[in-house]
Amino acid sequence: MKIVIPVNENNTDTAICASFGRAPYFLFSDLASKQTYFVQNTAATSTGGAGIQAAQIVIDNGADVLLTPRCGEKAANVLLAADIKLYKTVSDNADDNIKAFEAGNLSPLSEIHAGFHGEK
Repeated sequence: MKIVIPVNENNTDTAICASFGRAPYFLFSDLASKQTYFVQNTAATSTGGAGIQAAQIVIDNGADVLLTPRCGEKAANVLLAADIKLYKTVSDNADDNIKAFEAGNLSPLSEIHAGFHGEK
């Protein structure tokens, strides 16, 4: 199973980014192999449609689960159509959230917002 988390920097000490579509990077963690890697979110500076483009990056990298503090409606629809499960993070630390997910302590992300439509 591969988990993805929107993060502010491409290092393991970074905080989780509050904005999925505008996150500078995505941290991918493969639970089976215990390997992690970062992918730059090329959609972060888009003038529009960042969430949908970011969702496609997540899909293209084979994620099964997204851990995020929030997600816009259009991005969520794309992710859910690709059978990616959405869970709400409980802290700013990526590793803590991965451990919480593995322990079954994260709740499904149920509050999907309308999106920020062009805001950065």
